[in-house]
Amino acid sequence: MSHPVPEYDVVVVGGGPAGSCTAGLLALEGHRVLLLERDKFPRYHIGESLITGVVPTLTALGVLDRMADLRFQVKYGGSLLWGADQSAPWSFRFREVRGGRFEYAWQVRRAEFDAMLLDRARELGVQVVEGATVREPLTDGDRIAGVRYQLRGESSPVDARAVMVVDASGQQRWLGRRFGLVDWYDDLRNVAVWSYWQGALRYPGEHEGDLLTESCRQGWLWYAPLSPTLTGIGYVTTSDRLVASGLPPEQLLEKQIAGSSEVAWLTSGAKRVDIYRAARDWSYTCTQFSGPGWVLVGDAAAFIDPLLSSGVTLAMRGASSVARAVHETLTAPDKERHVMQAYEDRYRDFLGSLLELVRFFYDGAHGKEELHLRAQAIVDPDHSLPPKISFVTLLSGLVRGDESLELGSLSDH
Repeated sequence: MSHPVPEYDVVVVGGGPAGSCTAGLLALEGHRVLLLERDKFPRYHIGESLITGVVPTLTALGVLDRMADLRFQVKYGGSLLWGADQSAPWSFRFREVRGGRFEYAWQVRRAEFDAMLLDRARELGVQVVEGATVREPLTDGDRIAGVRYQLRGESSPVDARAVMVVDASGQQRWLGRRFGLVDWYDDLRNVAVWSYWQGALRYPGEHEGDLLTESCRQGWLWYAPLSPTLTGIGYVTTSDRLVASGLPPEQLLEKQIAGSSEVAWLTSGAKRVDIYRAARDWSYTCTQFSGPGWVLVGDAAAFIDPLLSSGVTLAMRGASSVARAVHETLTAPDKERHVMQAYEDRYRDFLGSLLELVRFFYDGAHGKEELHLRAQAIVDPDHSLPPKISFVTLLSGLVRGDESLELGSLSDH
């Protein structure tokens, strides 16, 4: 028995932050949106330490009050033990950004955070289908005109036709892999291993929720307070160093914790309460972010090393920008190529800023002052602000202190 083919303005592939935010923002503009997600939410995901670059998108979606309701650990900034001087950690506060608009972010439980964003997309009118695996794009000449997907447990595929398809499939990189667009960064082929501990210590006062980043032998450790009692701890190193160590990933993590300065004493009385987890953190950027009828966003477009905690911010700020680009395309189809190129140029500028600072961090020998000066060279070459403000601005995910991925009509650029 044949079924009628539904018609949509937009099909979004992927229900993580990039997909749910893109879909929700487009629904707010009155568009008919279908979102297809392979998994059933809630589901576990790493990437729990947010920065204030997410706040404008959370505000646009009307969910800031829900962040308080979910009782996520508030995070006013970060602490670092990095470079040649390992005598004591140094810190920054998000409010140090020029204007100080956003005082804090959060350490989140991603299963709850991502589910909240997906639920909000539903509330805004998005048709959300979970347990749906996208099999292939539908085409009309050289234009992608929808997708063919299959529901879990069903034998027959379903066709969904749309004016635009947004690939927010994360590191599945659905269209990036299909079109051969993924360009890997050979100097950032890293791996991460992590787990969770109960009873680890906390810094006092408003530093309680700080993400601690500690450089160590051949890599770095993260220490993320997720609640008053639960802490996520992980180690990042290169793939080659992991192999050369001859150790299983979990033993290498334990060895690095034991040999660390800050993380060792913070966890001296803690107990591990979860399994060890590992993932490949290879950085990449797709060589093209859009084409006729399609566009990439979030990890489907690019992934930058987790050192700066920028992944969710890239996803959500990218969602704001791509939603505007798609809205303008639907409103004025003759502008599609122009607005998509403007979206890509703006996104690449943001990515480039983060990538340059990540690579400078990985040199290993640079201390606080040098890192501040490099951030200033990236975001404030005219030296109009103190170097530390440039550093905090970049680590907040705000690039130049504004919402440059969200403001203004893309067709004006």
